[in-house]
Amino acid sequence: MGSENPIRTEFNFILPRGLVDAQGAVHRQGVMRLATARDEIMAQKDSRVQQDPAYEVLVMLSRVISRLGNLSSVTPELLEELFTRDLAYLREFYNRINQQGNAYIPVQCPQCSNPFSVELSLSGES
Repeated sequence: MGSENPIRTEFNFILPRGLVDAQGAVHRQGVMRLATARDEIMAQKDSRVQQDPAYEVLVMLSRVISRLGNLSSVTPELLEELFTRDLAYLREFYNRINQQGNAYIPVQCPQCSNPFSVELSLSGES
């Protein structure tokens, strides 16, 4: 076994609108890592999630977003300030990288029929 296909665990994203911080700066570029079983367990144990199961998405995202703009940390409270379009984008991005293992899809050249991969671009990314 070699390291021909190393597991990619971090994925860059760009929010469609961006998170506006208290100083008015907009943070759009970020990094999300793959979720672990521990992330899911810790999110379910969170008291805010036990009181309101809908809050789980914010707790989970705060655990897997390792960087958002130049913010020092990403908390559920900070993510409460996301525009709904950005929250929907992050949920979809989370599902894609965790269910498929990467954000690439296989395609075939229409001219020469050679197969290759293209990075999946979600709404809001260019």
